[in-house]
Amino acid sequence: MPLLLAYAATVAVFLWVCAQFYLPGKGFTYLVMFGEKENPRYIPQLRALNHYELPASPGYDAQYYAQIAMQPRLSDPALKQGVDNLAYRARRILFCWTAYGLALGNPARAMHLYAVQNIACWLLLAGLLLRWFPAVNWGNFFRWFGVLFSFGLCYSVRGSLVDGPSLLLIATGLALAESGRPWWSAVVLGVSGLGKETNLLAGAALARPAENTWRGWLAAAGRGLVMLLPLALWLLVLWRWIGEIGYTGERNFAAPFTAFAAKWHETLVLVLANKSDPFARLSLLMMVALTVQFLFFALRPRWRDPWWRVAAAYSVLMIFLGEAVWEGYPGAACRVLLPMTLAFNILVPRGWKWWAVLVLGNLTLFAAYEPLRAPAHESYRVEGPRALRMAEGSGRTVEATFDGNWFPPERSRLEFWRWSSGSATVTLHNPQPFALLATVSFSVRCNDTRKVGLWQDEYARWERTLKRGEVREVKVRNMRLEPGETLWKFATDVPAAYPDSNDRRRLAFSVRDFTIEILGRADDLPPRRLK
Repeated sequence: MPLLLAYAATVAVFLWVCAQFYLPGKGFTYLVMFGEKENPRYIPQLRALNHYELPASPGYDAQYYAQIAMQPRLSDPALKQGVDNLAYRARRILFCWTAYGLALGNPARAMHLYAVQNIACWLLLAGLLLRWFPAVNWGNFFRWFGVLFSFGLCYSVRGSLVDGPSLLLIATGLALAESGRPWWSAVVLGVSGLGKETNLLAGAALARPAENTWRGWLAAAGRGLVMLLPLALWLLVLWRWIGEIGYTGERNFAAPFTAFAAKWHETLVLVLANKSDPFARLSLLMMVALTVQFLFFALRPRWRDPWWRVAAAYSVLMIFLGEAVWEGYPGAACRVLLPMTLAFNILVPRGWKWWAVLVLGNLTLFAAYEPLRAPAHESYRVEGPRALRMAEGSGRTVEATFDGNWFPPERSRLEFWRWSSGSATVTLHNPQPFALLATVSFSVRCNDTRKVGLWQDEYARWERTLKRGEVREVKVRNMRLEPGETLWKFATDVPAAYPDSNDRRRLAFSVRDFTIEILGRADDLPPRRLK
């Protein structure tokens, strides 16, 4: 019973964590990593929708696939402008098609469905993995948990990337092969190649025929053609439609082990220089885990086992991966090599003498908290009737925008806040065509003694001298929010300073628990006496 509860609790916790990424009026678009800097290039269908954009950021890969999901007509000039390296992105069309198809062609629904596809695939994968890790002992639970909460899979969920859904299709293909359905396995693996080209490496599972006869080898060759056919046909279509099939990138591949060795060197230098650097620690966990997995397969060849053949194919891929895949924190390699991680957990022998190997090969699960860390919800909260918070036509909501003089949002279990680097502004957005009446509440905190004031136009709405460590609650009652933008300026009389801690930012003051409570339409409510 405790074991079954552990499996169920894991799924429940995952769903609870994912729910923290939901933003009112914007859905799960935080996961797609749309970048504010890319906004001018986005297709019109996306710019017309209320979605989250990472401030002052170029965004990440999923923002391009989400646009294709919204508008899969690749000849559209707006799509060519909005999607970086369109031909390369279009090669991985599968999960754009699934979102578009499930949305029945509606661009807004397609965007939101694309954002949550990884969550759905994670849940399906959790169920499928019970085939190899049934709930019969804690060892199986650890292997199951190690795959589902590997850094690569968690980052795929966090960034709405193609790696998580790809792993689900590969696992499905292998399950079919083990069930005596090699042709169906070839079909699934072939389709998976439309999601990501390297998924075809999993076809190594079908490379050895069941019978060592000419008919067996002929059937194996036929299944190989079935796997290659979908991608080959799609590349031909791309060539006819847009005149190219896209370049992979010269930095994605390199001479054997050169980028791998360079990543090890860089990681060790960073760790030795600053042992407290979280990025260096995450990179070290990834490098140890992938190295252990590689050595396990290299030193224990099992050619007859289809999962070993899959792992061998991805091990060879790892050897040739270039610096573009290894660089950064901790690098994309842990996503690219997810099938190797799954094969490792399936093939490591049971028994206590293998536990050290099993744990070392799953070290990235200790970094899963990083990509799944919930956002600070833009450091503000909006309360009140939904019909007033959100404009019916555009879907846009009442919002607060913090300018570049604020540091990124932070949060604890009890509160959320943003530190400023000096005087800064907050813009309140009312998307409705009518004025709203609202109460805006927040707290102000300083690390030193300084005066902080809140100004609207030339009118001081609030001003106080705060002592070191003092937290002062503020409520601006019965405020009229006109349609459009209302600019607030937070001013201080003392320059920002370094705090008495390891924080190396110059901090002035923080605004905490910023809440906008919508009371009603301004013209419908009787005037209230200010308190």
